[in-house]
Amino acid sequence: MPTLTTDDGVNLYYEEAGSGTALVFVHEFAGDHRSWEPQLRHFARRYRAIAYNARGYPPSDVPGEVERYSQDRARLDILAVLDALGIGRAHIVGCSMGAFATLHFAMRHGDRALSATIAGGGYGAHPAQYGKFQEDARALGARIVKEGMAQVAATYGHGPTRVQFQNKDPRGFAEANAQFAAHSVLGSVNTMLGYQARRPSLYELTAAMRAIDIPVLIMAGDEEEPCLEACLLMKRCIPRAGLAILPKSGHAINLEEPALFNRLLEDFLHAVEAGRWTRRDPRSAPPSIYGAGGKP
Repeated sequence: MPTLTTDDGVNLYYEEAGSGTALVFVHEFAGDHRSWEPQLRHFARRYRAIAYNARGYPPSDVPGEVERYSQDRARLDILAVLDALGIGRAHIVGCSMGAFATLHFAMRHGDRALSATIAGGGYGAHPAQYGKFQEDARALGARIVKEGMAQVAATYGHGPTRVQFQNKDPRGFAEANAQFAAHSVLGSVNTMLGYQARRPSLYELTAAMRAIDIPVLIMAGDEEEPCLEACLLMKRCIPRAGLAILPKSGHAINLEEPALFNRLLEDFLHAVEAGRWTRRDPRSAPPSIYGAGGKP
């Protein structure tokens, strides 16, 4: 069983396929490395595709202390993956919780990233939602302890931005939800309380996002209402960002629309590798409701 060790002594399970330029996938709260199987199978044809389980997700270690889970730890764990596997720079792709980790990695470790893809990133980021998101994350942590993962998967796993996946692909949805239901209670609680409930709002990070100097692709489903405004914020802030909105789609877009997701990501990677994913032309940023130059 392949594992690597982080700088604070946590063993992370990973899988990889293919060879070439490294492409690292970072999963969401309800997922794990298996969530990226459609991407590993596709991108291993041209890349060294790597997916790992975050701390708290067996067979990775499950630290018992909630303080060992945080936004900073999540982006440092991406760094640990690169260091342990001898990778100088990689394309980093994250979904939801993994998208936040990818964004923070781009802000702090841009010299180690060839590009960053932020899919379904932005839940709870808007100032109007931020306090409620933190409350809901703490409440979900308590529910997991009280009710167990199976019950949480039957409710949280069927939320308003996940029913799109269920409607399109009931078989794939059932498989993903069964995997979610089998996650560690302790790991899920500590992830929710230590990471999700304490991560900073993106609206407090606009200066740091403007300083990102690598190519960035932002993706979201058009029915993923909690993320759309935050995606626009990131697009407006990050100089080399592009935004793709997938129609009639919800949260887990890499599973819900794997062919479209893979094509958009592949086109992005090719543009980056050709040196064609450039900064936004300043002539394309007219005044907006967010102020001169489209700045929020």
